[in-house]
Amino acid sequence: MLDTNTKNLATVLEARDRLKSAQEKLHICAAFPGDVVEAEGRHCDALSAAGVDLGPLHGLPIVVKDIIDVAGMPTKAGSATRPDQPPAKADATVVAKLRAAGAVTVGKSHTVEFAFGGWGTNASQGTPRNPWKPDEPHTPGGSSNGTGVAVGGGFVPAGLGSDTGGSVRIPAAFCGCVGLKTSIGLVSRAGVVPLSDTFDTVGPLTDTVTRAAEMLAVMQGEDRADPTTLGVSRSDPLAGLEHGVSGLRLGRLSNDALEECRPEVKEAFETAVGLLTAAGATVETFDFPKSFAEYQANATAIIASDAYAFHADLADSNAAPLNDTTRMRMVVGRDLSAKERVRAQRARQADIAAFLAKMDRLDAIILPTAPITAIPLTEADENNYEMSLYTRVSNYLELSALSLPIGLTAKGLPTSLQIVVRRFDDPLALRIGRAFERARGPMPTPPAI
Repeated sequence: MLDTNTKNLATVLEARDRLKSAQEKLHICAAFPGDVVEAEGRHCDALSAAGVDLGPLHGLPIVVKDIIDVAGMPTKAGSATRPDQPPAKADATVVAKLRAAGAVTVGKSHTVEFAFGGWGTNASQGTPRNPWKPDEPHTPGGSSNGTGVAVGGGFVPAGLGSDTGGSVRIPAAFCGCVGLKTSIGLVSRAGVVPLSDTFDTVGPLTDTVTRAAEMLAVMQGEDRADPTTLGVSRSDPLAGLEHGVSGLRLGRLSNDALEECRPEVKEAFETAVGLLTAAGATVETFDFPKSFAEYQANATAIIASDAYAFHADLADSNAAPLNDTTRMRMVVGRDLSAKERVRAQRARQADIAAFLAKMDRLDAIILPTAPITAIPLTEADENNYEMSLYTRVSNYLELSALSLPIGLTAKGLPTSLQIVVRRFDDPLALRIGRAFERARGPMPTPPAI
């Protein structure tokens, strides 16, 4: 039993040491903080001894994706182009909020270079390994690959990622944890290396839906350093979390829309639909106004255009040690004309309106997070974007989405349910996810490392 006087210190040091012990095999973190972890753990214990409780995040060990600033640590964004990056002078707004609520950063988790990729691979910095196949390297999902492995592997209960086209939800799906793509404007992006200011969001990856709600309650709020947050009202994601799904109307994909799914993914999805129906939800068939491929293509053009605008100097320089895959994706944006960019944005606004009109009678849409499960790293094709077929649409249509595990396939790989809601309905997605989590029961744990 832990000494209650040093409980928080012991918890954060144990999490840090577990990460370090798994580092050689799973390659989870890009860097570890120094003595600050012990200092913050002791500070949390001192507060507890004084009768101060900061809430559910008090003493919670987390990892932070290495595109998000943590004071005193360099933010290298998974890139060899930043070898001499100085330590960040201040926390990103979201990190500062979590720190004030008692969370302790025990590692900077790996990322796909500049967060631009869905398989979770990184040729120059190394690729984290999926914790469900520690001896047979599988894709962790990206771009928040290290955070997905850290949380899905049970090394920490929570972490931060970013989501531009699925980069929180895909690693959550592949690694078997919960991932929330927050509504744009709900959580500040100040202090986060940008990829696409049109679509970038910051969100939690966690062991449970409740923990995701606890983190969102702290992370959300206005920040003058991120104008998208101004005027956005806060809501309590914990208030209705246990209200269940009775009386809610959910749309589910038709069989035709599930044609891209592997059989084991379809089977798991039908299981999830059955559990939500049994829990009291009314489920009816819903098809998006356009194909997922059409949404994905238009979103890809906008992301590439934004990414090139931010990182043109690197993309255009043959001397810059940028990964070939990253450069290839960025230069697509260079070749997009101003006319094409404006047309893509106008088409997006029309697509948002059409979707919301069709969703009018429904509270949420349910679908698989990805049409596949994790695959062997040797089979990952950087020119294939199938992993984001069902995720990029939420960024494109300005929606919020929650990913959470359904179960395991016969090969021992996680399957995942995605719950899509209107912008700023994030608490509703969490409420539905919590009802599903209760109906599903406990998930198995990954193999010991």
